[in-house]
Amino acid sequence: MSGGSTYQTCLASVGGDTDALLECVAGTLDAAMNTATDSVTNSVNTFFLIFAAILVFFMQTGFAMICAGSVRVNNVQNTLLKNLLDACGASLGFYTVGYAFAFGGSFSNPSQTTFIGNTNFFLMDVENQAFWLFQFAFAATSATIVAGTLAERCQMSAYLCYSVALSAFVYPVVVHSIWSNNGFLSANNSNPLLGIGMVD
Repeated sequence: MSGGSTYQTCLASVGGDTDALLECVAGTLDAAMNTATDSVTNSVNTFFLIFAAILVFFMQTGFAMICAGSVRVNNVQNTLLKNLLDACGASLGFYTVGYAFAFGGSFSNPSQTTFIGNTNFFLMDVENQAFWLFQFAFAATSATIVAGTLAERCQMSAYLCYSVALSAFVYPVVVHSIWSNNGFLSANNSNPLLGIGMVD
């Protein structure tokens, strides 16, 4: 809203009273400034959340290099493909049910303690996609940590099943219990474990 239209609107609503006119113009401009500040703050927060997710996801490449360096030359391609499929399997598991088990329902009813989340399957009604990406990066990285120990020791299909199972159920259950508002170990729970909850 430009200054002239704000002035005209306030003049029409308060009449000729100078003090009321100044209060109306200042209030209108202050509300517009707060809206703009909130928008910039949300944009910066989203940027840094996505940037942090990218940094965490790049840990996948580090684990891939460790795995490639710890196997025989003829198994390097197999190990790198296993790491790539690990990220793909983690994305399927976390997208379908993992995020729902980890954070489903924790923002709508924080007073209720649950074992796992019960909403937001397939990202239904998820408003903050950047938060999902950040959490997915951690889920995928946690599944990749054991890739080096299984190099040359596991079939590809078994490893893919492990990756999906870890990112769809095991990791989300731990995340829900500690970092969700509804988790029984969460410090944000209305009735945390031993009065304080998990301290990390």
